[in-house]
Amino acid sequence: MKIGLSTYSLLPALKSGEMTVLDVIEWIAENGGEHMEIVPYGFTLVDQPELADSVRAKAQEAGIELSNYSMPANFVQDGEEAFQAEVARVKEHVDLLRRLGIKHMRHDVTAFTLPPEKMTIQWFEENLAWMVRGSRMIADYAAPYGITTTIENHGFSVQASDRVQRVLQAVNRPNFKTTLDIGNFLCADENPLVGVRRNLPYASLVHVKDFYIRPYDEPPGGGEWFTSAHGTFLRGAIVGHGDLDVRRLFRLIKQSGYDGCLTIEFEGMEECRSASRIAMDNARRLWEEA
Repeated sequence: MKIGLSTYSLLPALKSGEMTVLDVIEWIAENGGEHMEIVPYGFTLVDQPELADSVRAKAQEAGIELSNYSMPANFVQDGEEAFQAEVARVKEHVDLLRRLGIKHMRHDVTAFTLPPEKMTIQWFEENLAWMVRGSRMIADYAAPYGITTTIENHGFSVQASDRVQRVLQAVNRPNFKTTLDIGNFLCADENPLVGVRRNLPYASLVHVKDFYIRPYDEPPGGGEWFTSAHGTFLRGAIVGHGDLDVRRLFRLIKQSGYDGCLTIEFEGMEECRSASRIAMDNARRLWEEA
């Protein structure tokens, strides 16, 4: 098992200019991390080949594995021309992975921000063919390079475990799996203990996060809260500080035989560097206790 961090966890420092992606690599190494997931927010690499080369060199120098690349994608387009343009855009990022030496990728299949009517099972089924076709094309493009492509339980339309499996089984490619996020099932109002248990057999990477949870009819007041598909209040927390049953979730993951990368995602209100350090330390401790 390897503990690492998503660059998304340090997004406030990246957006403010306090850190660069090269600084993030060094910071992870200095704070006990073993790998880094690249999420191109606060910086870009696909249009900056020199920076991409610097990231690869810096990671090698620091002993940090570049474990995953996560990007937004939306295959549910208005027509064939727009669909093909989106597939071509995602393929450019696959080419970037080859440059970086990364063998694992997560892409979305729909837009992340959706109105309630596009969170329904009806809308999902009506647009499933677009999701499957796009995912299959990307998986096939990545396969000759030994790259695993994945769908995450992420984005309100394809977040529940059964919908993730529906896409996985329809795509039916050996290099198309799931990045399993232990907390995101809550966004679809699914018990994480159920969602994780169901999708573990298909997981090639595990995201670790935590949430504070409040019922739909008890508004928590100020702060960076958002709502699930059916109105539950959620707020990002430091791993081990929130309401997720992280110990039991880790126990499930251990019992499955998974021994790969655990990627910490922090998206709470605390200062991002101290919070990310505590989150990595807590994840390591809780994994050992599980």
